[in-house]
Amino acid sequence: MINKTTGTSVLRTKPHFDILDGLRGIAALAVVIFHFMEWIFSDYSQNFIGHGFLAVDFFFCLSGFVMGYAYDNRMQQLGLKNFFVVRLIRLQPLVIIGSALGLIGFLLDPFSTAYLDYSAGKILLLFIASIMLIPMPSMPDRAFNLFGLNAPSWSLFWEYIANIIYAFFLCRIKRNVLIIITIIAGILLSYVSYRSGNLLGGWSGGTFWDGGARLAYSFSAGLLICRSNWIIKNNIGFIGLTVLLSLAFLMPGTSFNWLTELLVVLFYFPLIVSLGAGSALNPKMKSICIFSGNISYPLYMTHYAALWIFGNYYTTFKPPMEKLPYIIIPGVIFLVVFAWLVMKFYDMPVRKYLKKKVAGS
Repeated sequence: MINKTTGTSVLRTKPHFDILDGLRGIAALAVVIFHFMEWIFSDYSQNFIGHGFLAVDFFFCLSGFVMGYAYDNRMQQLGLKNFFVVRLIRLQPLVIIGSALGLIGFLLDPFSTAYLDYSAGKILLLFIASIMLIPMPSMPDRAFNLFGLNAPSWSLFWEYIANIIYAFFLCRIKRNVLIIITIIAGILLSYVSYRSGNLLGGWSGGTFWDGGARLAYSFSAGLLICRSNWIIKNNIGFIGLTVLLSLAFLMPGTSFNWLTELLVVLFYFPLIVSLGAGSALNPKMKSICIFSGNISYPLYMTHYAALWIFGNYYTTFKPPMEKLPYIIIPGVIFLVVFAWLVMKFYDMPVRKYLKKKVAGS
């Protein structure tokens, strides 16, 4: 049971960082564009947004900051059970709809018959594993994604792990201990980046633990920023910070990707979070930031079924380069609109219903 004094109402007393919400949406959009472009350019150095995948590390850092801001002083009042209920209500509905869309796309993709290689039992098992966030890298035609039906769920798996570790451990430790953990996680991330040559891993069976390293550092760093109050007051604003964040995704690939990507994650993203938390917001941009923040999670979790269809179309027909903007640009717009519809008519009503049900139980 979540009552009105110890449950979700407790979480509404603090104001939001609107610019950080807006930047979350920019990062989600970068992921969508990156996923389109990686079908066209297998060599990421030729991809204009070849580092779009680093948006996930930004998400993790932002998540650590927001987690500390929202819950550090309230965990004792809220309690473990209520905390997990609140987080499940926030995260799980879109995990389920993303899995359902992935299943529909897999079965009805007009450019692929890959589903014929799988038994009905195997497909059902893949779907159940997907909605329960149990990694199942068993689809060779999908590069052994941890979640073959909805690839972005790999980061949600680690987000859940972060929530569990936070609730049982991180919310109780002192700042000095958190500093040590962040430094150790940074050393581990440096090793992963050097060994792999980049920070692209985490989404597949073969790179599973790379995702843990990416989460460990960025989530800890975000939490440390919050607890240390490393908030830099500035007037850069949402547009300026959008440009700064986008530079990380647009930077050219080099033979030193392991180092440039590492530096971005270790220092640049925490700096962006600090600046975003402390930046003055032009009132005219407030509604844009709110929309961008609201749409970010639905967009991230619902876009990939369409990306598989696009990818199968592209590999089958090899359309000329000059035709692709007329496919990709409307495709991105469609996915944003679709994500808004999912948010408006599924995610928000479901979460509202669940909150009411839990509050009244």
